[in-house]
Amino acid sequence: MKGFLTAHSRVYRKTHDLDELGRACESLEPTLTPMVDPARDLTVFAWEFRYPGESEVPSEKEARQVLGVARSVYDALLSRLPGTVRP
Repeated sequence: MKGFLTAHSRVYRKTHDLDELGRACESLEPTLTPMVDPARDLTVFAWEFRYPGESEVPSEKEARQVLGVARSVYDALLSRLPGTVRP
């Protein structure tokens, strides 16, 4: 999401909040909403499991589902980048 915003010269604050970043992406490209909506709940993965502690590790099934959502968002954002910016 940050790459998409940067490619469109949009400034965003330093954050891992996918809801906030998703809204900013949607403001540029409203067709992203169906892909971005499920990703809003992934914000917790930016920090929850980074350090050892009391957090319950997600099951393999949940991890695969979350990865699928992340890939869908990535693919949707990538497909909407200008050709000169795509990897």
